[in-house]
Amino acid sequence: MHVSVQEGPFDLGDVSSEFASGHKDMGAIVTFTGIVRDLPGDPLQAMEIEHYPGMTESALKSMAQTAIDRFSLGDALVIHRYGRLVPGEMIMMVATAARHRKDAFEAAEFLMDYLKSRAPFWKREITASGAEWVESKDEDEDALARW
Repeated sequence: MHVSVQEGPFDLGDVSSEFASGHKDMGAIVTFTGIVRDLPGDPLQAMEIEHYPGMTESALKSMAQTAIDRFSLGDALVIHRYGRLVPGEMIMMVATAARHRKDAFEAAEFLMDYLKSRAPFWKREITASGAEWVESKDEDEDALARW
């Protein structure tokens, strides 16, 4: 298992290749990468992401271990960035390795739903109109509730 909370960018190709190597007994690798998206109407200038070092890593490691146990994964990876990000930048990545694709896909969705709704990050969107903290959305809570 690998968990990283980092300010700097990551290389999707390098991380994906490194994760996939050495998993000869796994039949499926699933990756997902989240990207900061622009806002309709009032373009996003930046998103600022805050977290509590130590607490955040611990929460993400616990969540990744839950996914490994629940979906019989061979491995899991979670990367999440913090700091100031602009539209188009990669904000996070999840990768799962399992013997079968269904487990790998479901585990990746589980991890993404957790990251969206429960991971201890605080996000603030900055536009020409000002800055606002991002609040939880009902659809994100509904997605998490299915697990």
